[in-house]
Amino acid sequence: MSRKNPWFDSYAERARQEGYPARSVYKLEEMDKRFRLLRPGDRVLDLGCAPGSWLLYAARRVGPKGRAVGLDRNPVSVTLPKNAESFAADVFALSPEERERLRGPFDVVLSDMAPDTTGNKDVDALRSAGLCEMALSLAILLLGSEGIFVCKIFQGEGFDSFLAAVKKNFAGVRLAKPAACRRESREIYVVATKKKNG
Repeated sequence: MSRKNPWFDSYAERARQEGYPARSVYKLEEMDKRFRLLRPGDRVLDLGCAPGSWLLYAARRVGPKGRAVGLDRNPVSVTLPKNAESFAADVFALSPEERERLRGPFDVVLSDMAPDTTGNKDVDALRSAGLCEMALSLAILLLGSEGIFVCKIFQGEGFDSFLAAVKKNFAGVRLAKPAACRRESREIYVVATKKKNG
């Protein structure tokens, strides 16, 4: 954490004070408030959930009658409430047992997955798009009718085709760049609502 950047530190410090392991929670919070993503009683799937900020936020928002399930290649570092669970898995190589743990339907699918970056913007964008395509395929499979899909993607190669695929499957599609995103980052969030049937 750089002490030369008070904008960055303010989010990180707030996350620490509020019991979240990462400042990324405020990206989801802003989108939730703007687009009304999460409601009490919802079932939420969080892809790329480690270290656990989004999963914890979702669990708190959906309340005791809701459910939040997260998966990531890495374990979650935060203690989760009773209405949430996480497990370590590779989204590209889910076993039958892991797929069973993802039984839908879900009301909301969130993806904050990001690739291991190389420094090559074109390569990183393509890797990001590949993750997003996998997240979209799971969202189409696991979301109930009119479900919501939120996905981070790097702008660049693969972005336009991914956005077109989302628009084919959801009635409402908007883009968001929350204030907690680093200004120099190429990341942007696709917020898709009202999943189409069929």
